[in-house]
Amino acid sequence: MKPAKHKYTVLNQICQHIPPYLVLTLAKEYGIDKQARSFSPWSHVVALLHSHLAHSLSLNDVADTLRNHGGALSSIRGATPPSRNGLSHASRIRDPRMAEALFWQVLSHIQSKYPNFGHGHKYSGLPRRFKRAIYAVDSTTIQLVANCMDWAKHRRRKAAAKCHMQLNLQTFLPQFAIVKEASTGDSKEAYSLCANLKSGEIAVFDKAYVDFRHLYSLDKRGVFWVTRAKDNMKYRIEKEFSSPKGNILGDHMIELKMLKTYESYPQQLRMVTANVEVNGIKKTMSFITNNANWAPSSICDLYKCRWGIEVFFKQIKQTLQLSDFLGHSRNAILWQIWTALLAYVLIRFVSFLGQWKGSFRRLFTLLRGVLFSRLDAFSVMDACGTARGSPRMIGSPHQAFLPGFQL
Repeated sequence: MKPAKHKYTVLNQICQHIPPYLVLTLAKEYGIDKQARSFSPWSHVVALLHSHLAHSLSLNDVADTLRNHGGALSSIRGATPPSRNGLSHASRIRDPRMAEALFWQVLSHIQSKYPNFGHGHKYSGLPRRFKRAIYAVDSTTIQLVANCMDWAKHRRRKAAAKCHMQLNLQTFLPQFAIVKEASTGDSKEAYSLCANLKSGEIAVFDKAYVDFRHLYSLDKRGVFWVTRAKDNMKYRIEKEFSSPKGNILGDHMIELKMLKTYESYPQQLRMVTANVEVNGIKKTMSFITNNANWAPSSICDLYKCRWGIEVFFKQIKQTLQLSDFLGHSRNAILWQIWTALLAYVLIRFVSFLGQWKGSFRRLFTLLRGVLFSRLDAFSVMDACGTARGSPRMIGSPHQAFLPGFQL
């Protein structure tokens, strides 16, 4: 089956899911409309989205491609192709907070219009028996070029940005994010990342985010949390909560031993020690939580589902353009990261509308090849998606070429 024709290009169909008024409104709010002359804020957003969707390698790649498709580009609400220097200048001087606000407002607009968006995504590691909202909190480091980016100095010979993320594991969509230089510790960002959590919800994070003062504030707000215990944590066992069974080696109520940590968290904690399989090898891990009702196996499963945020980071870093950057300034990096997240949400929304059953990576590569084709995006997904049924066997070849063989 051939894909159906469409009056707009596939790139245009993707961009149409951004509300028409939104970019102009945000440009006025952040003063970008006064900085724009020939290269409008909308053209800037479209150019950066194209750089992610097409895996553009450089500023020249973006500028030349969009110039060669100027007619198709103008149909995307009058967007114009940038020059190399024009795109570089815009990303350097324009406020990246506009890109951040654009991402959150587009996501909010889609979720308000389609409340079920994202809920069809079934992450295999999510425990099915939990009906509460589960959020994974973690960060990913985005490597940069040290000798060009003094603002993001991370180590002696390295520079990096870091994206701290709160991911809703039910929808596999970002709930909160902070993008900044990688020199700040994860635990310092924990307060901001978890500020929006409500009573009864569950937060899961690794031990890099352990701050007992913060954990106690979550407990007082009625938020349940699960994390790994640090190796140097000093505690005393108050009582055994349940008997060891299977892979569960211990389930105890503990109290922090050191004065400073006890003052930060004056209540008892629950610690579950279990054998956990990691890459085919069993390792002993200890998990701590403020919930006394869950089964010890459920606590282990909750921490195991934290791997979902690693899957999310892998999706965006291996598909979108987050390894080669089009600029070295702080603003340019932030513009590219926030538009990458915007591109992720738009592709996920297209897959939701088209009831795509394949992987995110497969859909991305499928759309990337037809960005400037006037084809219906949904029919492209139907025609070129995952093959259905078993292949047909041919008893004898219709034509064969055998070198050196003559009849």
